[in-house]
Amino acid sequence: MVKGFKVTMAALVMAGALAGCGNSKESGAEKEKSGAKTEEISGTLTAAGSTALQPLAEEAANEITGKNPNLSVTVQGGGSGTGVNQVAAGAIDIGNSDVPSADKIEDKTQADKLVDTKVAGIAFALVVNKDVKVESLKEEQIQGIFSGKYKNWKEVGGNDEKINVINRPASSGTRATFEKTIMKDVKVDDSIGTAQDSSGAVEQSINTTPGSVSYLAMSYFVGDKKDSLKTLKINDVEPTIENVSAEKYPFWSYEYMITNGEPKDAAKEFINFVSGEEFAAKVEEMGYIPMSELE
Repeated sequence: MVKGFKVTMAALVMAGALAGCGNSKESGAEKEKSGAKTEEISGTLTAAGSTALQPLAEEAANEITGKNPNLSVTVQGGGSGTGVNQVAAGAIDIGNSDVPSADKIEDKTQADKLVDTKVAGIAFALVVNKDVKVESLKEEQIQGIFSGKYKNWKEVGGNDEKINVINRPASSGTRATFEKTIMKDVKVDDSIGTAQDSSGAVEQSINTTPGSVSYLAMSYFVGDKKDSLKTLKINDVEPTIENVSAEKYPFWSYEYMITNGEPKDAAKEFINFVSGEEFAAKVEEMGYIPMSELE
């Protein structure tokens, strides 16, 4: 009887241990399903390119490195063309761009090696000096302004004042989006007005140049920059997340993070973080459009 009792107790102990192991595995699976990280991300990443995407990439870098002390992420600007071509050359890990890499790659033999990952959307707005008495422009009117057809605001319903165009440089992904979604088959006349290569420079030029017009990413208009410039509607439609999602507003694009080959290791984790649900609220707060709103 004693011997039988000992065997029974041993069986019960073994069953309890097995049950405990089962619960441990289930807990791990639940953690994996919920997206909880079980391993710390480490490594060194450099990203460069789009100045429109730069603020979001910088914020994501701050958040993910705060949770992963052994991960270092450096984010730089330079324009979408710079990002695409530097990642193609192996000079950086991630190229940030407002347009697909194929639109900006200089060495076409490298195009097939690049992988574009959509991480967010972004709307752009026309901006004007506050003395401009126009609230909305039709696409044909915008095309006429930037092609040099219209030279005075009175030609598009405004006051009698010279139009001063402020362009973005050819390397700018924001400009590429402007040409693709608004200008279409009408060519921008670079001989009129001036060009500025950063959002801050555009803001300064617009504020100091009477009758001026340009365009900026809506991500620029957050925080203390919310009312820094006068923005215009396009076809009487405002540049909002809702209007982009409903396909009512034309001037927007995806934001891409581009890698030389499929993203892996730290680069993959960083790109997934930027485009994922955990970071989505911050994406919207900063003036971008989460991927969940566009898919």
